[in-house]
Amino acid sequence: MEKIYELAIVGAGPAGIATAVESYLQGVRDIVLLEKDTNHNSTIRKYYKENKRVDLEWKGQKVELNGRIHFIDGTKETTLDFFDEILKEHLVELQTEVEVQSIEKKEDYFEVHMAGRSIKAKNVVVTIGRMGKPNKPSYKIPPTIRKKINYTTDECSQGEKILVVGGGDSAVEYAVDLSEHNDVSICYRRESFRRANPTNQRNIADAIAQGDVRPILGININGLEDDKGRVKVLFSEREPETFDRVIYAIGGTTPSTFLASSGIEEKDGKPVHDEHYETNIKGLFVAGDITQESGGSIALGLNHGYDIARYIKGKSEI
Repeated sequence: MEKIYELAIVGAGPAGIATAVESYLQGVRDIVLLEKDTNHNSTIRKYYKENKRVDLEWKGQKVELNGRIHFIDGTKETTLDFFDEILKEHLVELQTEVEVQSIEKKEDYFEVHMAGRSIKAKNVVVTIGRMGKPNKPSYKIPPTIRKKINYTTDECSQGEKILVVGGGDSAVEYAVDLSEHNDVSICYRRESFRRANPTNQRNIADAIAQGDVRPILGININGLEDDKGRVKVLFSEREPETFDRVIYAIGGTTPSTFLASSGIEEKDGKPVHDEHYETNIKGLFVAGDITQESGGSIALGLNHGYDIARYIKGKSEI
């Protein structure tokens, strides 16, 4: 007989790992974590610079931890080590490089469809984050300069003239970091970086004051053009300017297509769920950043995992 997992979790970030570990601690067994990347916490691995601070709380959110995972503030490296350890300590199966395409509700279980195969599970939790699908500009990017348009700093070298677009933590950190070896400007449609946390607000203010980063604030971008292999940026309120590279750090979006293919209802850009994070489909849950308008803290994801674990355990005892 084909195996039916008690719990399948789509996405191995903080919320996904918390759901798995807290469920195990509640006595749930046969748990599988499905991750499309090569390892857990791919967003932290890809979008966080080396030694970047990783805080329990996000933008000052005060969230008391409810479960048994005791996460503390640290760095990118200590955070990844922490999640490595708690996965090793509990019998949770982690399958990597598997991209879930849809989730199909059967009579008393779910069929989780992946490329070329599927698994069965009694309960499914979707914890895919928003940064897994970064926001892209609404205007078209000319094909000839696409390699000069990035969403992380991975492709950057030294001595480039770079425009960073965005006003949140990632944009500010990219601009400050890159300014050490490059000519960096930062463009944000608002007049201040109020979306960034206080530390990053201070860092960008210092970088601007010292002339390391040039601010282009209160300005929108209308489009891009190819200027002899470089990127000409067409601003709405100032003259065009040409850069070697443009990096967009303008957040991420809810993967609506995936949610719709699984029958999960959305409202105002977020999946609909009840107080237990259960969607309109019984036994199918959502947790973590995907439940928030613009991202959430690690603490929030850990608490979602704990709440879902308790609810699933309670259902199994009825």
